[in-house]
Amino acid sequence: MAKYPRIREQHVAVFGESGSGKTVLVSSFFGPTQEGSYSNDLWDLVADDTGQGNRLYQNYLGMRDRGKTPLPTRFAATTYYFSVKLKGADNAAGKQRPFDSLRLAWHDYPGEWFEESPSSGEEAGRRVDTFRSLLGSDVALLLVDGQKLLDYAGEEERYLKSLLTNFRQGVLRLKDELLTDEDRLTEFPRIWIVALSKADLFPAWNVHSFRDLVIEKAAGHLDDLRSTLQDLVDTPEALSVGEDFMLLSSAKFKLSAAGAEPTEIDVTQRVGLDLILPVASMLPLERRVQWNERMEIPRRVLDTLADGAETLASVLTDEKGFGVSQLVSKLPKIGPLVSKAALPALIAAAKLAGSQLREMNAQAREHKDFLTATLTQFKLDLEQGVKDKLLIKSLR
Repeated sequence: MAKYPRIREQHVAVFGESGSGKTVLVSSFFGPTQEGSYSNDLWDLVADDTGQGNRLYQNYLGMRDRGKTPLPTRFAATTYYFSVKLKGADNAAGKQRPFDSLRLAWHDYPGEWFEESPSSGEEAGRRVDTFRSLLGSDVALLLVDGQKLLDYAGEEERYLKSLLTNFRQGVLRLKDELLTDEDRLTEFPRIWIVALSKADLFPAWNVHSFRDLVIEKAAGHLDDLRSTLQDLVDTPEALSVGEDFMLLSSAKFKLSAAGAEPTEIDVTQRVGLDLILPVASMLPLERRVQWNERMEIPRRVLDTLADGAETLASVLTDEKGFGVSQLVSKLPKIGPLVSKAALPALIAAAKLAGSQLREMNAQAREHKDFLTATLTQFKLDLEQGVKDKLLIKSLR
């Protein structure tokens, strides 16, 4: 019998106002992996709900073949479940690995709920229940609509302050209900990434350009949002809000002269979507180690922080027959973490980088250890995302 579950589940919550491109993003995340020409030597991506997967692929095909964006989904709270099914389940490495699939739960929270007050007590209750359903996420994406930034060119602070204020007010409306049974929430998204959707509208920008604009125009409102979220959570120091930034684009959209509808959509020109899985699976592991280096985290919080981190770390640092343990042994195990209760494997896995990481990935591929190859590839993808200036990771 397997020692661990054969499925490892990670969650990501996506927030954005209506029209910010959430449905297009999830369709473009899934759609290309279903094309006949798509090839991945490590894993296959499957929608756990066939009907849901077909609708997303239909959206993608509409963009690819007819230049049509999906119809907007108003007031629809949806969770999409995707499974990264690893190859090689029947080989020796596959039989020994702790899990065969990495499941991603993608929570899409209706943008209208941050822009409009609830119309009834029933709707208010649904908002609370929906928000509760995504509290198991380690990572949340707060989308900034690139089209809105263009619409407010020269006075971007008007849009950014409105966005952050609406979101903050929406959270405040939920606060009393969320905290009914406890003083502070122990399980809560701890990493809030500010992400530019429709980044293709700013071809000259990198993620530092976007970060600088947000900080210049709306630093105070970002601080207010951070303070509001900190009021909800146990151990508020273990919370990153507005410290991580990301660029996202589902495709390259060529707009008509009127600007309302695209005349052409190039779905091959995507930005940042290949970082979603690495961000959801590996960034919480890294952040947990960073926080543990500088603060004491209560056990009740630690058990919910970066859920599954120990399992992922065990894969990256386990004894194997091709020198991985020797690579890990070269990593320095010094500093505050040594005196704390953090697992050495967790520390070592989070610190893996550069040539050691590339060597481990190459060896795992050579020995058809698809799980280790996938997780090391995810870490390499994060490194590349930072190098390509698509991602800023907090150093705090």
